[in-house]
Amino acid sequence: MNERDHSPIVHVRIVAAVIAVLWALFQLTLPQFIILDRITIRAIHLTFALLLIFVAFPFKLKKGEERFCADQPFWGSLLNLFLGVIASAAVLYIVIDWNGIAVRSGTPLPRDIVIGLVAVVLLLEASRRVVGPALSIVALVFTLYAFLGPYLPELLAFRGVSLRKYMTQVFLSSEGIYGIPLGVSASIVYLFVLLGALLERAGAGGFFIRLALSALGKYRGGPAKAAVLSSGLMGCISGSSVANIVTTGTFTIPMMKAVGYPPRKAAAIEVAASTDGQLMPPIMGAAAFIIAEYVNVPYVDVIKAAAIPAFVDFGSLFYITHLEACKLGIRGLSKDRIPHFWQTLKGGIHYLVPIMVLLVELLYFRHSPELSAFRSIVALILVIFYQELRKAILTRGSFKEKMGMTVKRSIRIIGNGCIQGSKNMVTVAAATAVAGIIIGIVNLGIGGMLTHIVEMLSGGNILILLGITAFASLILGMGLPTTATYIVMASLTAPIIVQIGTKYGLAIPLISAHLFCFYFGILADDTPPVGLASYAAAALAGSEPIPTGIQGFLYDLRTGITPFMFVFNSDIILLNIHHPLMMLLILAMTFLGACAFTSIMQGWFATKNKWYEVPILVCAMFLLYLPALCTMLIHLDLRYRYLMYLVGILLLAGLYAIQKYRMRCEALKEPI
Repeated sequence: MNERDHSPIVHVRIVAAVIAVLWALFQLTLPQFIILDRITIRAIHLTFALLLIFVAFPFKLKKGEERFCADQPFWGSLLNLFLGVIASAAVLYIVIDWNGIAVRSGTPLPRDIVIGLVAVVLLLEASRRVVGPALSIVALVFTLYAFLGPYLPELLAFRGVSLRKYMTQVFLSSEGIYGIPLGVSASIVYLFVLLGALLERAGAGGFFIRLALSALGKYRGGPAKAAVLSSGLMGCISGSSVANIVTTGTFTIPMMKAVGYPPRKAAAIEVAASTDGQLMPPIMGAAAFIIAEYVNVPYVDVIKAAAIPAFVDFGSLFYITHLEACKLGIRGLSKDRIPHFWQTLKGGIHYLVPIMVLLVELLYFRHSPELSAFRSIVALILVIFYQELRKAILTRGSFKEKMGMTVKRSIRIIGNGCIQGSKNMVTVAAATAVAGIIIGIVNLGIGGMLTHIVEMLSGGNILILLGITAFASLILGMGLPTTATYIVMASLTAPIIVQIGTKYGLAIPLISAHLFCFYFGILADDTPPVGLASYAAAALAGSEPIPTGIQGFLYDLRTGITPFMFVFNSDIILLNIHHPLMMLLILAMTFLGACAFTSIMQGWFATKNKWYEVPILVCAMFLLYLPALCTMLIHLDLRYRYLMYLVGILLLAGLYAIQKYRMRCEALKEPI
């Protein structure tokens, strides 16, 4: 037997695997088999997350070391296990003594305060291990602000809170750690993340990449277009930009480089595609479910609101890859390097079954997200057994041996998927719990004061307020996960955006304000100098991370313009629009507006733009993005707003014809 079989890391992996699988089994029983109150569900969910974090993620990492189950000394493993047990006991205290806590509401015992302090400190440490120090520091800053408020200058002064009030709000109620964000993580997000992990382990990631290449590989810049499509498909199930890059970029970045894309641009395209993957329903980086809770609308309405912006952003990224290919003179892949489309689809069509089940459950039957995800996972488990049975039939052996092989392989895939799903969830669970601390403090009264400061800084100007929100989201998002950035910014600025809009006669829907915060939280993933997605892609492409991040950010500027547009044009989020033809019209026109903006940023339309052609593109962009506003500016009745679409199309068509004519003239001047 190998010496390594007795090493601490093996024991850590076994313990971590057991915790991860038990967590998955607990979450799978909730939608159908176990009825628990919401606080109990949230506490048990966080208990599993903290146990897994302290067991599997060491206090400190060596450079370049894999975080999950990294090598650590034996005594270090025991200490981490001890901390995990203490953290779990502290988190479960609210369940164990719930009746007593309810009776003495607002007057906690010294015991309550001590256990609460232990829970908060260990939660911040767990968050530091899996999310990084930024979120824990933000929570500490808010905590210090709550206690030191009375001693600050008048502008920043706050009446302050006592330790008892702080603990009652943050630890002993459902408005802090055990608040809405953790509730959404516990009841909904885990199942969707598990679905994505099981799909990936079953082989769906490779299928999506091959399918994208078979459909788009032959076209100009085909590998880049395939990267965009495969990242969009993976984004539907993973909800993580870095996970998308690691899964799809491993294949697409080398192919992009092979056909002529410079390493920096190949990596940047994958960064932009994978970052935008978080915009794609149904998961949307786990924030979609929290948006639904905060705005108090059905989850399907969030999907509907996010659909056109997501499709437009991916469509305009396709357009960017096409323009880059035109500028660089890049062609598609040769036939011998492109998988056959129908054979590829036939070989992996079973991966689409659980996704179709999910969509039918959500959109047709209107079942809850958790029940829809549960049934989709059941369908996927059946698909995995079918896939492994099909493989076993092709091998030699008796029927009994083949069935045994099928069951063994299927259980291995499902077990690995459960471990991967739990591993992916620790970041979300820790982030939502710590974000709950911040929200609990904001609800103590700090929120109103901060709202006043932000409103004063903006001077009541909605554009300045949106700019402050966007900038703050980008800065916060450099160190926080997307979901945490969204929660913090939405709780502080979303209500102000709606308030100031109302004050100046702009009816800004609350969901627009929340999606605005969400979009800029996502963009932080490729914003230099941090931009974790840029580092992951640069490593695969062999390019410099900062230039890659800058290029990816430039590509993603079209994603940054979209939220400004849907704040002022609620048609883009399909508010009160139900007719399919009208939806298609708005999708097409918004896409053309995004293409006009992209052409401005790329300096290329049919050919290289002249300086005097840029104003035409700017006019077309605003006419297609904001037809109602343009109608008001020229004092026309709003009934004629959709005529602005026609004017925008005519401007683009005219400019296209002019540039094509210029290209022909330049070609005739060239020597034969």
